[in-house]
Amino acid sequence: MAKKKDMKKRRRQIEIVVPRNCPFCKGKTEPDYKEIDTLLKYMNDRAKILSKSKTGICSKHQRRISLSIKRARHLALLPYIPSLD
Repeated sequence: MAKKKDMKKRRRQIEIVVPRNCPFCKGKTEPDYKEIDTLLKYMNDRAKILSKSKTGICSKHQRRISLSIKRARHLALLPYIPSLD
């Protein structure tokens, strides 16, 4: 007998449209590890770094954001894991 193909329904992925306007390119600024409020915008509630497709920043600044977040974590300015409050 011939095998039946899996007839799984594919889930439709909802695409989130994020404006492609990098705030660092617009404002001619650079991400800094000392600006905690700015860095928190690019982290989710589980203290993970968000991807550039979700934040809308360019590749150059995404690399710098991730480096700044890692520096701030190393200096204990940002948490590695979320708090259990």
